[in-house]
Amino acid sequence: MKKYILLLALVGLSAFQLAAQQLVELKLADALTYALENNPSAKNARLELLISKATIKETTSRGLPQINGGYNLDYNPKIPVVFLPNQPPFGDPSNPSDVIPARFGVSYSSGLSVTVSQMIFDGSFFVGLRAAQTLLDLTNKDLKKAEIDVVENVKKAYYGVLVNQQRIRLAEANLSRIDTLLKETTALLEAGFVEKLDVSRVQVQRNNIYTQVQRSQTGLDISKQILKLQMGMPMEYKVVLAESLEELTPKEETLALLGEEGAERIELEQVTTQLTLVGLDLKNNMSQYMPKIDFIGNARRSGAGNELDRVFNKSNWFGSSLVGVSMSVPIFDGFGKAARIQKNRVQINQIENQRTFLKESFKNELYAAKANLRNDLKLLEIQEANMQLATEVYQIARIKYKEGVGSNLEVVEADAALIQAEINYLGAIYDGLISKINLEKALGLLKPDLTN
Repeated sequence: MKKYILLLALVGLSAFQLAAQQLVELKLADALTYALENNPSAKNARLELLISKATIKETTSRGLPQINGGYNLDYNPKIPVVFLPNQPPFGDPSNPSDVIPARFGVSYSSGLSVTVSQMIFDGSFFVGLRAAQTLLDLTNKDLKKAEIDVVENVKKAYYGVLVNQQRIRLAEANLSRIDTLLKETTALLEAGFVEKLDVSRVQVQRNNIYTQVQRSQTGLDISKQILKLQMGMPMEYKVVLAESLEELTPKEETLALLGEEGAERIELEQVTTQLTLVGLDLKNNMSQYMPKIDFIGNARRSGAGNELDRVFNKSNWFGSSLVGVSMSVPIFDGFGKAARIQKNRVQINQIENQRTFLKESFKNELYAAKANLRNDLKLLEIQEANMQLATEVYQIARIKYKEGVGSNLEVVEADAALIQAEINYLGAIYDGLISKINLEKALGLLKPDLTN
């Protein structure tokens, strides 16, 4: 019995520890660090980097000695017949035919061989080495681009959670405020100072705010799921953000972005590297017109016999060897190489056009990002001022209502206006945050290196 109690206690403790492990408190830097390690896109980009490194080794191996061994054991149930002319001095006068059948060979044969080859000259090999190194460079840039995308998406998702948290806090404050008003109005109804319509009006407003609280909670839950998805975190984990919007949105830093000139975008570096790769492919196809020279060496031991056991008698085994140089000279391939070269030149033109278009589109993106951020900052100031005015209007309406010089309708309308002002203010904050991230991306300032 004691054993069962101990087992149940251990199971309960493990479940408690697991639940504790699933509750994760995050700052933005923590979320980014976790995402860069666990986001599937970033992980696949790192795996692609390993593939590129293996490709370099594979390409290099072509220039190293190639050694192959071989063994064979053959049995001829019927030895092939060779026909010889039936003529003197080896002819057989008793054979009326003009040919004599002869069998050359034995029933069993075997052999061991080692073949060595070494490339002496192959123009495509040296181009291939450079191409493999360039491919590794491109893969590194692809990894950096994937990590930048992760940083962008996680930041936006993180800010979305913070805004939804703030929306819930405001909605709950609104609900508490309207509940107080509802109690006061109900008390006035019971005292005979207001009509039932006044209570119903406040109740309708209360129901609307309660619905808003529920929607805000659903929005918060969804935004947390999106954040975990972007981070590559298991969905069963519970996340709690340890920062506020005010901590992450210093106004001076945001305004400073408007004066930045920016750095070269990683997308341009990727296209430039692709252009280098196609240029190397062009050189590779042009090198196909050059001869290829290889060293070849072969050593072989062969044995034979009419009986299987005689095959492995060392007296029936003989050695042979070969050393030489081979050269392959391309003469005509049906214009295949010329077609590939032409295709490479067209591809180079395509990538150059793409690079030119990217440069212009990035200029436009930067202009639009700065314009949007300026506009969002102005709207944020307006919405903040508007929310303060709405708060003052509500407070005045409440004072007038308490003093008996204002109506219940004025209070409800002022409350609704305040709620709408709060919603607009939060929307302006979120739009400003997204515009800030978009401008950082347009400036090329989003970095996977979180130490900078």
